[in-house]
Amino acid sequence: MTRRFTGIAVALLLAGIAVPVPAHADPATDARFTALSSAEWSWRQQQMAGGEDDDGAIQPKLPDVRPETQAARLAHWRDVRRKLDAIPVAALSPAVQVDYAVYRDQIDTLIARQQFREYEKPLNADSAFWSDFGYTARRPFTTEADYRAFIGQMNDIPRYFSEQTANMRAGLARGFTPPKVTLQGRDATIRSVVDAKTPEDSLFYLPFRTMPASIPAATQAELRAAAVSAITGAVVPAHRTLLRFMQDDYIPKARTALAAEDMPNGKAYYQALIREFATLDLTPDQVHAIGLSEMAKLRTEMEAVRQQVGFQGDMSAFLHFLRTDPQFYAKTPAELLKEAAWIAKQVDDRIGNWIGHLPRRRFGIVPVPDDVAPFYTSGRGGPGIYLVNTYDLPSRALYSLRALTLHESAPGHAFQMPLANENKAQPAFRKVYISAYGEGWALYCERLGTEMGIYETPYDLFGMLSYQAWRAARLVVDTGIHAKGWSREQAQRYLRDNTALSAHEIETEVDRYIAWPGQALSYYLGQMEIMKGRAKAEAALGPKFDIRAFHDTVLELGSVPLPVLSARIDRFIADGGKGPYPDEE
Repeated sequence: MTRRFTGIAVALLLAGIAVPVPAHADPATDARFTALSSAEWSWRQQQMAGGEDDDGAIQPKLPDVRPETQAARLAHWRDVRRKLDAIPVAALSPAVQVDYAVYRDQIDTLIARQQFREYEKPLNADSAFWSDFGYTARRPFTTEADYRAFIGQMNDIPRYFSEQTANMRAGLARGFTPPKVTLQGRDATIRSVVDAKTPEDSLFYLPFRTMPASIPAATQAELRAAAVSAITGAVVPAHRTLLRFMQDDYIPKARTALAAEDMPNGKAYYQALIREFATLDLTPDQVHAIGLSEMAKLRTEMEAVRQQVGFQGDMSAFLHFLRTDPQFYAKTPAELLKEAAWIAKQVDDRIGNWIGHLPRRRFGIVPVPDDVAPFYTSGRGGPGIYLVNTYDLPSRALYSLRALTLHESAPGHAFQMPLANENKAQPAFRKVYISAYGEGWALYCERLGTEMGIYETPYDLFGMLSYQAWRAARLVVDTGIHAKGWSREQAQRYLRDNTALSAHEIETEVDRYIAWPGQALSYYLGQMEIMKGRAKAEAALGPKFDIRAFHDTVLELGSVPLPVLSARIDRFIADGGKGPYPDEE
């Protein structure tokens, strides 16, 4: 998807070239952009109202997802883009030029999603619209308003599910669905709600089991009764209807082809997804070639470790050894969780030497919930939490746990995301997560662990390299599936031959790539951009290069398109390597 910008400044910025500072930035032009973006952001929050608001507060209503509403959103975002085109970007101040570039990328992404009617496919092998409630139910409820809002959501579920399934029927009619093979068993989370023996056994009742003492007992009783009524009268019937739809209509009739390019207007659709998730204008062939090249380099590093440990056998035999030897696997879920916690505390001990400005928010380490664990990734992190998957322990190698922890906890997702949220100097729309940046940073943190001394054994180091190869392999596999006719078995074989991932992980990961085209490309391409920028800064600054200042500069940006990150690193070099928090560096 080619992007068109007015103003040479933004064209240069998005090409990764430093934007020239205008001699006389116009405050009125800054104000014009700020008014436009602020108004649209407020409108967007109202449109998407449901679940949680911009400040994380639970909302009493769920989003309106009807086709007519979706068409109105597309028209609105197109109008916003026309107004953006009319702003003379070269007259913006340097900081607002960056805001403009980030915001324009958001608007283009939103328009593309609406044009391809992404709302007609509100699920993939990894998540679905109905699974979001599990996260809300498990979060801390602290006020009466939280409980009343969640009860409101539960009572709104029948309407919301009805609108979602109507959209899914429209997608089904035109062959716009996840492939059937990736949907097998994914209705288990719906069934778990239907099969709960009593309302009190339901996941939706979880927040009501233990309530804050600050809420009077009589009010607690009232809220619990309202929750039981909502679960009985709204939640369970809506889930039962959804389960019938999934079992009788959607899964049996879902498309059998795997490739995104086989969907309606598929080539343009997949190209738009590459643009969204990589924030770069690369063709599938280019991405595929990058993946093959990087895999060859990583294979050399992996071979060196195999030789270092003195393993007698080829790489295939070594991978089999790593997947099957009991020494590499925890015996209990508690052992896996405790090991993850120990690694995280080791990172805490060293992080100050590598990053100057630390987030205020801490994170907890908890197991992935049982109802989603069979299809979930090995771990996932975010503000306040590091989820570790304790399902099928023979698939959760300890030699990979250090890389996983660096990625998902600190200094990865559970570190970067709170930093972005705590940066009050940026407009609210800058809090939107951009995968190429966020996943690129987290993968970079895995490699950074070698410098931090986190990998204590050659097997730990191999686990990191296997994880690097896993993400490089995604460039090959994603484009192979969606643009080159690869089969599911071919994709699984490529991961099996080139990484130490378990058979279970390989199956769930490949299904994730099949059902979520493009997202897997963000990790390695994002890491490459950070590493390229760091190498450039080290070469240019020499002894003036300060690793803490560099990392603070990258993190202070929050999520941005990769060309914006590149341009900011160029400015870091031009400024002599000075970071955004000199007193902390």
